[in-house]
Amino acid sequence: MHPFTYTGLPARVVFGQGTISQLPDEVAALGISRALVLTTPGQAKQGHQVSDLLAGVSAGVFSEAAMHTPSDVTDAAMAAFADRNADGIVSIGGGSTIGLGKAIALRNDAPQVVVPTSYAGSEMTPILGQTENGKKTTQRTLRVLPETVIYDVDFTLTLPAQMTFTSGMNAIAHAVEALYAEQTNPVLSMMAEDGIAKMVDALNRVQAAPQDIGVRSDALYGAWLCAVCLGSGGIALHHKLCHVLGGSFGLPHAETHTIVLPHALAYNAPVIPQAMDALKRATGTATPAGALYDIARNGGVPTALRDIGMPQDGIDRAIAFTLENPYFNPRALERNALTELLTNAWHGTRPEG
Repeated sequence: MHPFTYTGLPARVVFGQGTISQLPDEVAALGISRALVLTTPGQAKQGHQVSDLLAGVSAGVFSEAAMHTPSDVTDAAMAAFADRNADGIVSIGGGSTIGLGKAIALRNDAPQVVVPTSYAGSEMTPILGQTENGKKTTQRTLRVLPETVIYDVDFTLTLPAQMTFTSGMNAIAHAVEALYAEQTNPVLSMMAEDGIAKMVDALNRVQAAPQDIGVRSDALYGAWLCAVCLGSGGIALHHKLCHVLGGSFGLPHAETHTIVLPHALAYNAPVIPQAMDALKRATGTATPAGALYDIARNGGVPTALRDIGMPQDGIDRAIAFTLENPYFNPRALERNALTELLTNAWHGTRPEG
């Protein structure tokens, strides 16, 4: 017998096609009378469409969400929330927008409805990462967990090819670490393996049929499973490295996860035999780290940190930040081995594990 603790997080999920039509009812169910709609600048048009759907319940659109949730953007959003007499949040977008909604909720307990348009998964987690003065910090609190999530496959049909692959890899990373994080348990392991398998299969098919409802449904379902793993499980070296790289060097979130994941997995592979067995089944290969690298390469997305703006002379600084406040990891963090990991990731070398 292997004792374990599993915590199921409270969240209402509406999954399907055309489910955005249920948004007004879901907003009303939370008692929201004035909903501030959040987006990034690039998704402002979608934000206004959602605002129109809400009609008189909308408090307008705030479309300045940014990567890594900068504190100054949150300050501006809080001012808009107050000026427009909002009492709730509708976030439509990926991790940047959802992160901003969480940051607002942390400060004022506003109820949140989230409409994800990518596979990032932040919508199912009580985790918030914020950046201030060039340093990203994370915290875990139920105050930021969205109350309702509306998954509408239609919003993913036009997801650009590059974003599909990087966002999908980001989702896979959540489930990979759930297999060997400190809070791992049989329930999460089952969801993680299925989530990875669904997403890997979808990513292998999506280039040939980017608007296929079945493919996109599998990807979105897999992303949801992976997100639950992140929310109810834990994280380890991979996420620590990505938090450091993103916050310290301004690297794009999903691309950083895509590049680092195969290398972080290869680092831990020697000490996680059960997790590796699950990953072999989920990827259908004997070398899961290499298989994940190949998905990114075949998808035409960056596989080297140097290609997304990471300076080579920043490797030592990244390792220092990682060791300064490390997360749990199944393998001890060794400076020389971490240097090799990040050097390989900087060059884009394919891992063998």
